[in-house]
Amino acid sequence: MYQMNKLHKAGFINIIGKPNVGKSTLMNALVGEKLSIITSKVQTTRHRILGIVNGDDFQIIFSDTPGIIKPKYELQSLMMKSISSAFDDADIIIFIVSAIDLEPVDPELLKKLIKLKLPIVLLINKIDLSNQKNIETFAEMWKSLIPNVIIYPISALNGFNVKNVFKKLLTLLPFSPAYFPKDQLTDRPERFFVNEKIREKILIYYSKEIPYAVEVITDEFIEEEKIIKINSTIMVERESQKGILIGHKGKALKRVGVKSRIDLERFFRKKIYLKLNVKLNKNWRSNKNELKRFGYQK
Repeated sequence: MYQMNKLHKAGFINIIGKPNVGKSTLMNALVGEKLSIITSKVQTTRHRILGIVNGDDFQIIFSDTPGIIKPKYELQSLMMKSISSAFDDADIIIFIVSAIDLEPVDPELLKKLIKLKLPIVLLINKIDLSNQKNIETFAEMWKSLIPNVIIYPISALNGFNVKNVFKKLLTLLPFSPAYFPKDQLTDRPERFFVNEKIREKILIYYSKEIPYAVEVITDEFIEEEKIIKINSTIMVERESQKGILIGHKGKALKRVGVKSRIDLERFFRKKIYLKLNVKLNKNWRSNKNELKRFGYQK
C-alpha cells in the first residue's frame, strides 16, 4: 500500500445502476479521462473498471460497473457478480438513475441499498430531458424509499452539477493512506483499453446480435519511441457473423479499424499502427474457460 500522512483521505466509490442511465459517462466526467466506453446500446460495459483521481491529500478510486440486468447466459452472470462485489468493497455507493425512467424499482436491489451502512449518493441523471416538477417528485420518491440517501440532480453528459457531487464525495471519503501510486490512473493494462476502444466501434457501427456476440483480444502491443504497433483479434460466435463483421471487400472492418485507430491515438497520444483479425470462437459467451481467458473471472 502507498503510504501517506494521517490527514490523507482515500476510498473506493462504486457506481451502480441499470443499463443506459449514464454510469460510464459519469465515471469519465469524474475522472476527467475517457476510460469507460459509451454507446446507446445496453450492456456496453462488461467489466468493472477503476478510475483513480489523485490530489495532494486524497485519492478517490471510482469503479464503473455493468448495468443491472437479469442474466441469460454465463457472461451476463459473471457481469452481475461484479456488481455484487461492488457492494462489498465500497466506501461510498453512487446509485445513478435516469430522470426519464419510469420503470419500477427492482425490489432486491432496493433491499440491498436500504441495508447498506455506507453513504449512498443517489444521482438523478439526464435532467435536461425532464422538467423541474418531475425531478422534485422523483427525488421525494427516492427519499421515501431510502431515507438516508444523499440526492443530486445531474446531467453527466453536459457536466451539470458534477463538480458539486465531486466536492460532496470528498467530504464523505474516509481517512486512509492511498491504495495506488499517485501517478496511476487505472488498474487496467494498455491492452484492455485497446480491446474496449475496438469493441466500442463495433457497438456503434453494427446492429442486432453482432455487438453482443463479439469479444476482442490484443495479441501484440509493441510500443516504440514514435509509434505503437497493435495486432488485435475480434472473436465471433458464428461463421455468418464473421462475414457481416468484415463486410463487402472488407469495408466494414476497415471502418472499425480506422475509427479505432483515431481514438487510440488520442488516448495514447502517439501514432498507432492497428491490424485487425476476425476469428470464429463458438459459444464463447457460455464457455467458462474462454470467459476466464477474456478476463471475466479472477
